[in-house]
Amino acid sequence: VQLQAFGGGLVQAGDSLRLSCAASGRPFSNYRMGWFRQALGKAREFVGAITRNGGTTYYGDSVKGRFTISRDNAKNMVYLQMNTLKYEDTAVYYCAASGTLVFSMTEAVQPSSFNSWGQGTLVTVSS
Repeated sequence: VQLQAFGGGLVQAGDSLRLSCAASGRPFSNYRMGWFRQALGKAREFVGAITRNGGTTYYGDSVKGRFTISRDNAKNMVYLQMNTLKYEDTAVYYCAASGTLVFSMTEAVQPSSFNSWGQGTLVTVSS
């Protein structure tokens, strides 16, 4: 599956922003989807993930309560709604697709569980 993330930009602390990720090439509903981010000089960090039917979501501790992941299988889209943005949310955000047989929080937080990645979209939060 091919992924393309978009929607990043420059915002102020406290603002909201919604990232989108468009999927193509394979039945989208077969994949669990995730969002990761990578700040300059730091390792890739798990942000959130969602199961194939959208019934279960997982979040990293740093974004829990502020970010919401959702998907629309009819449109082959996954979204990341980011509220109350902080300076430390500044990063390149990547969407990713997982075709693993087992998917729980343990698998969701590992980049190696995801076999397809989008190109990333930059989110810059000014303080």
